[in-house]
Amino acid sequence: MTELADQEFNLPVEKGVSPLAGDALRTIHDRLGNNWQVVDETYLEKEFSFKDFQSALDFVNKVGELAEQADHHPELSLTWGRATIRISTHSIGGLSEADFIFAARSERFNN
Repeated sequence: MTELADQEFNLPVEKGVSPLAGDALRTIHDRLGNNWQVVDETYLEKEFSFKDFQSALDFVNKVGELAEQADHHPELSLTWGRATIRISTHSIGGLSEADFIFAARSERFNN
């Protein structure tokens, strides 16, 4: 996972680029680990648990700052003690390497 988190984002992903699928998708998903789910080969999703609302909010704010820096914006949801991240590359209608890098970097805020 650390290896992915240290890679450079290749953004923006141009329309017409094929989303990851099949073996390539499984390989990079295995590298990510940490219970991230690939849903319908279209997006990554993970729910994080926290001790309280403030901890979950702090996490979401850090992920939001990363999103602004990377210009890659996930779907974030927040409730008491939980935050969910859903990531995809909208321009290609699926998953790109950048989504996995973003997910790996997001893990760094989960402490």
